[in-house]
Amino acid sequence: MNILFVKFKEVLSSVLPIVVVVVILHFTIIPLPVHLFIRFLVGAVVIILGLSIFLLGVDLGITPLGNYVGSSLSKSNNLVILVIIGLIVGFFISVAEPDLQILADQISEVTDGALAKFSIVGMVSVGIAVMLVYGLIRIVYNLKINISFAVIYGIIMIMALFVRPEFLAIAFDASGATTGALTVPFILNLAIGVSVLKKDSQVSEKDSFGLVGITSTGAILGILIMGMFAKTGTLQGSLHTQVSESTSIIGPFIDRLPSIAVESLIALGPLAVIFIGFQIFSFRFNAKAVGNIFKGLLYTLIGLVLFLTGVNAGFMDVGSDLGIRIAQQNKFLVVAVGFVLGFVTILAEPAVHVLTHQIEAVTSGSIKKNIIFAALSIGVGAAVALSMLRILVPEIQLWHYLLPGFGISVILAFIVPELFVGIAFDSGGVASGPMTATFILAFSQGVSGSVPGSNILQDAFGMISIVAMTPIITIELLGLINKIKTRKHKEPV
Repeated sequence: MNILFVKFKEVLSSVLPIVVVVVILHFTIIPLPVHLFIRFLVGAVVIILGLSIFLLGVDLGITPLGNYVGSSLSKSNNLVILVIIGLIVGFFISVAEPDLQILADQISEVTDGALAKFSIVGMVSVGIAVMLVYGLIRIVYNLKINISFAVIYGIIMIMALFVRPEFLAIAFDASGATTGALTVPFILNLAIGVSVLKKDSQVSEKDSFGLVGITSTGAILGILIMGMFAKTGTLQGSLHTQVSESTSIIGPFIDRLPSIAVESLIALGPLAVIFIGFQIFSFRFNAKAVGNIFKGLLYTLIGLVLFLTGVNAGFMDVGSDLGIRIAQQNKFLVVAVGFVLGFVTILAEPAVHVLTHQIEAVTSGSIKKNIIFAALSIGVGAAVALSMLRILVPEIQLWHYLLPGFGISVILAFIVPELFVGIAFDSGGVASGPMTATFILAFSQGVSGSVPGSNILQDAFGMISIVAMTPIITIELLGLINKIKTRKHKEPV
């Protein structure tokens, strides 16, 4: 219970800033309907409780499971086994990720089924599986991480020339959504489990990060391939996500709880199956260790259900309503509000908590989590503001941001220390989690739906891709500053 209380205090300090921003907006410039506002506050309580339990479950179940699987794969010293298991694990974890399910649902709804949910999830998961295998091979064979990212994003940018703008937005959004609350802790510890067995501790520390970033590129490649061969004609998006007409406070929570519970159970199912398979053929843990893993998975399930219920029933309607009202009142005010929302929302992303804790642990506290949080908050705040500006100014295209942004990221990857390169690209993936895929995306859809001539499919959905890009540059700049400071300390007086 002491550990749960610690998690509760940590989450409380993270979620409160979002609540404070919405409360201030409600009592000043954008008064919300009373039932929506109260529902938002109830959702905040559910989110805090759910996220606390979720993070406890991650510590008990997901973290050690990923570590054990990684160690087992590395000990096998068999490339064929690594490839086969990597493909299976990568595919099923991606299929299970709730963020991807949410995004695929939204895309299918906005396009009136022209892009089916099954097709999106399938192509993304295949891409994720392939790139997870490459990421593991990179760790085992000590392939340079900066060269890897340069080649991968070079291929992505070339492929982007041959797809329509809406597929470009969906591809990069899928990349951000795939690395969510379940996949990030598993993949992070999978990387640590593989790299920790190396004799060179410095190499192991560097290789502990970067797998999430490399794996997430599989989602981009999968959707771009889909876009190159899809015969859907011109895709137009329209605003189907409306604010709930129900004035009930508790009703939406009760209505959405069953479906979210089923989705979360499906999400954790593959992880349980993977653990059972490894337990039979590799781990052979005692009953107590097995019980601890399943206890962690149960806590993760309960926490995830509560968290997603709070987000979907309490936060999304408010996000959409705020976007509509602010855009109708003062279009350019949405840029400032977007920055503030992005700045504070990143603090509540569960995968970010997992990543920052992992960074502190692997670097023995030399890189403080508060510094990472500050850098991510600035980056994501800027990303949401830039996304709002793109919706308001039709001449600004998504590639105007992505091409120079990822170009700068790749160049910096050859300048900053390799450890920061891995952390940076991992941060880009984890920054766009369930809070971004729901609350901020709903806000963007509301704004886009209120701007004449705006195409929601191209404009609102490109937001996640920018959110995933800016933290990469931010963390790399942090690494550059760290490199300069370290060099000055080493200089003789």
